[in-house]
Amino acid sequence: MAYAHGHHESVLRSHAVRTVADSAAYLVSSLFAGARILDVGAGPGTITVDLADRIFPGQVVGVDAAPDVVAIARAAIGERTNVEFRVDDAYALDAPDASFDIVHAHQTLQHLERPVDALREFRRVAGPDGLVAVRDVDYGGVIWHPLIPALDEWLEIYHGVHRGVSGEPDAGRRLKTWAREAGFSRIEASASVWVFDTEDKRAWWGGMWADRVLASAFAGHARRLGLADDAQLERISDAWREWAAHPDGWFLMPHGEVLARA
Repeated sequence: MAYAHGHHESVLRSHAVRTVADSAAYLVSSLFAGARILDVGAGPGTITVDLADRIFPGQVVGVDAAPDVVAIARAAIGERTNVEFRVDDAYALDAPDASFDIVHAHQTLQHLERPVDALREFRRVAGPDGLVAVRDVDYGGVIWHPLIPALDEWLEIYHGVHRGVSGEPDAGRRLKTWAREAGFSRIEASASVWVFDTEDKRAWWGGMWADRVLASAFAGHARRLGLADDAQLERISDAWREWAAHPDGWFLMPHGEVLARA
């Protein structure tokens, strides 16, 4: 699987602060002590270990396609005995049929060329009584203030990079459709948002993207695909810092969510 963002520090910086509360609140009411959970696309593992704490003594397995990131995630386990991380393939999971109560994937389907095939595989390992929970952003619905022109350029380039490498950046609105096409018969769809508005949140989010557009794989893909040159990327980086410093700065990212059962 090609990953548009890559695993530069600026990318992992955004992944390593995620929790169940801010990234999987729609799933909380379905969690129970003793559950068996598979977390697909676990990244640095912060959501995974949070899930493990919430369902103890149940077991959580976090999987990712990138060995380097799996190594980082393993360092987050600490003294926990009910969580493990391993390299795996979302299209061909190394797990028997119906071996998990819950299969969870956060910000994963948007990066896959075949999200419906992945959902079919999630359905297999969840079995007829298991739950599949997926949440993905929808970049087509992102809004911000103040209206800095270079951020419009960023969003256009982002869509081009994401689709040019792999996946669908407007995945959130498609999750229900994908779940239906994957054969799920009971689908509960919802939505939630991330908002970056305070000085600290703006500094973190804007600073992260100011670095990402220059130093991560995103920048390399933008150049390779002919979507941006160095001067444009520098201008976008400066725009992110301008937005972060503005006292009225506000940024909203909508997410689609689906709880699906076979």
